[in-house]
Amino acid sequence: MLKIILNFLLGSGFIFIGSYAFVIKTDLVLGFFGPMAFFERWLGTDGGSRLGYKLLGVVIIFFGFLIAFGLIDRFMIWGLSPLTRYQ
Repeated sequence: MLKIILNFLLGSGFIFIGSYAFVIKTDLVLGFFGPMAFFERWLGTDGGSRLGYKLLGVVIIFFGFLIAFGLIDRFMIWGLSPLTRYQ
């Protein structure tokens, strides 16, 4: 029971950090970490880093939901199954 509660709190923390810091307050993160050359090169010249940080925030939110609802194990098994299929 304690593990379920801790997973939910950890996942909720990831959801909060991903949504507030990376998606809503992108300028704050951009000011702290600075622009990234990879994002600027592949995501456009105007606001490439902002878009990259927002996409990173959406990925953090996704993994936060997986952790909060106890689905991270199944997702990792599914994601890594092509690598472990031949063992």
